[in-house]
Amino acid sequence: MNRLRFRSAALAVALSACTLAACAQQADFNQVGREMAIMLQNSHFDRSSRSFKELGDDFLKTYLRDLDYGRVYFTQADVTRFEETYGDKLSEMLLQQDSMTAATDIYGTFVKRVEARVAEAKRMLKEDEFDFSKNDSVMRSRKEAPWPKDEAEATEIWRRQIKEALLSERLRREMVAKLAEDQGKENPLAEEREPRERLELRYERFLHSVKDVDDDDIAAYFLSAVAQTFDPHTDYMSYKEMERFKDGMRNQLVGIGALLQAEEDGATKIMGIVVGGPADRAGQLKLNDRVVGVDSLNTGNPEDMVDIMFMKIDKVVDLIRGAEGTEVRLKVEPAGAPPGETALIVIKRGKVELKDAQTSAEVIEYKGSDGETQKLGVITLPSFYADFDAGETRCSVDVELMLMRLKEEQIDGLVFDLRNNGGGALEEVRRMTGFFTRRLPVVQVKNTLGQIQVKESDNRRPIYDGPLLILTDKSSASATEILAGALQDDNRAVIIGDSSTFGKGTVQQPMDIGRQMPFFADRNKAGTLKVTIQKFYRPSGSSTQNKGVVPDIILPSLTDALEVGEGYLDHALDHDIIRPAPGFEPLSKANLFIPRLKELSNARVTKSKDFAYVIEDVTKARARLRENKVSLNIEERREELAEADATQNARNLERRERYAKMSKSDSGKMKFFKLTLDDLEEGKGLREVDPTLDAEDYMRRAEDKTAELDDTPEWPSKLDPTKREALYVLSDLVDITRNAKMAGLLKKNEGR
Repeated sequence: MNRLRFRSAALAVALSACTLAACAQQADFNQVGREMAIMLQNSHFDRSSRSFKELGDDFLKTYLRDLDYGRVYFTQADVTRFEETYGDKLSEMLLQQDSMTAATDIYGTFVKRVEARVAEAKRMLKEDEFDFSKNDSVMRSRKEAPWPKDEAEATEIWRRQIKEALLSERLRREMVAKLAEDQGKENPLAEEREPRERLELRYERFLHSVKDVDDDDIAAYFLSAVAQTFDPHTDYMSYKEMERFKDGMRNQLVGIGALLQAEEDGATKIMGIVVGGPADRAGQLKLNDRVVGVDSLNTGNPEDMVDIMFMKIDKVVDLIRGAEGTEVRLKVEPAGAPPGETALIVIKRGKVELKDAQTSAEVIEYKGSDGETQKLGVITLPSFYADFDAGETRCSVDVELMLMRLKEEQIDGLVFDLRNNGGGALEEVRRMTGFFTRRLPVVQVKNTLGQIQVKESDNRRPIYDGPLLILTDKSSASATEILAGALQDDNRAVIIGDSSTFGKGTVQQPMDIGRQMPFFADRNKAGTLKVTIQKFYRPSGSSTQNKGVVPDIILPSLTDALEVGEGYLDHALDHDIIRPAPGFEPLSKANLFIPRLKELSNARVTKSKDFAYVIEDVTKARARLRENKVSLNIEERREELAEADATQNARNLERRERYAKMSKSDSGKMKFFKLTLDDLEEGKGLREVDPTLDAEDYMRRAEDKTAELDDTPEWPSKLDPTKREALYVLSDLVDITRNAKMAGLLKKNEGR
């Protein structure tokens, strides 16, 4: 993960506060680097492929990649100096407790180059007249481009980047103004700063984000690069990052419950307020308020009010954070108030539940072509969350409660929606697999010594044994792939979705670096090494690494045009195969009727206008990526935008008529019922809902008038094409299974 990438929004949260004595101490990051280097050599899964001493050049390349991904700041002269001075010596410097010399020197050079580029950008934006009539262009991606050979070439590359940014800003304003005029609305950008001023502020904020660092930050950037050279998921996490990771796994944070966004002029804007959260209960903080100062201890002393103008969001969050029950004082510019007017707001910190990230369920009563009504259940799991410390929150417990409730409703089939689920706790997926099938091997885990451990599910009998679909996409990773792979290998479920899942087939273990350091060393805030120690293998013996899980039924997706997946990451481990798990006896695949389901699905997808649009967009996107060029000619860009706009308008015209018919058909064929964890806790049953109305939101969000100009009609019944097709496939599976059972055609599962 590139820690320097600008984040426009973050949830203002608070983690556990450190004591003043602890905060005063500081780990020696040269010593931290040495201990981490030793831990990597001793613990990483792939430690035997190359010796540590051979990796110095790669450490440098990864560090430079993370700092300057677009290769626009460093020149070849800089890179050559780094290679000659450090290069293959970095491994030795780490072991000799001298790595921060290189880390600081390289980062210091990076800061100087950014300062120079930003100064040049400001000069260009103030003085230069850019000619947008020339047949000029800029590379869309510079990931594989050579470093600029000298400052002259770097300046020219930078000039083109500035020119493209200015052109894009001008065209954005033109497009929004036209949309507003066509719809008879006010232009939401009428009061916005002029393009050149807006870009100046954008570069100024980036410069601040690069300069607003301390030794901890530089160490984190460098040590993370060293760790990720072993594989993309091995990482160094600072003390603060590790605490945030744990809170994210709990789906519960401690803070004020507000969504923050960095404004280009340096302020931090309130873009959302969690309903029922501390800020919402206090009632003083409003949407679109701008935070300009934070007194984290609420001392009331003006000297303790920290000016946060141009401060990075994560540092603003750190100031707002604190222990539950303590207070924070915010200096804000109230929304709509005259310029310069400020107010002081005190909020008591408290727990904030991330309800959007919790398990949820629904039942759709669907009347098929034969007039029979089916009850189709859907469980959505955003991640395999779990509280690693207290164990109070477990997604497997939440899913079990949902599943038991849907079973009481006598559902005929179930879709388990795991799209955008990046994984999480291995124990949760192991336990959860047993909800759907008898005890069986869920995953095989191999360590660096080649030893293989088979992890089985718990349940002797499944909670739910009816028709089952697992819905995945390219973002489904890690634990999700274990569940989908195990149920696919067992022939228990039909997998449907994108061409494959992400392909993360490795296990990481967090290791406290401070525990490895000498007894008298400053261990406080030494950080954590999250190191890959094992690889996952499916019960069949195939690794999920790189290849992921390939669905039984593949649907068109825009991700087919994007470089999404493990295979596109630097230093990804290889895919391989081991022997099948001992005693693994899958169910009969014939009982899934996959050939017939694919035939029926392909017929629908072929006729679907929405999937046809996706395929068309994928083709265009692939062509753009191959060309890797963006025109700087304003008329060419206007033509491209006009063509895209005409295509979108034609599609929307077609969609409105078709969606109206689909919605009318849905209202006669479908009824929708929702179920949340709050419903279960309060003893409520399924609630019938109108899918055309806005769904319940756990956060009040600031109005986005520009986004409101998008007149693309919503999916009929709020069912996107992929989810709708999954429900159709499930309905087919229910019908085919029922008919086969009545005809006595289901295959027996010997020994199961």
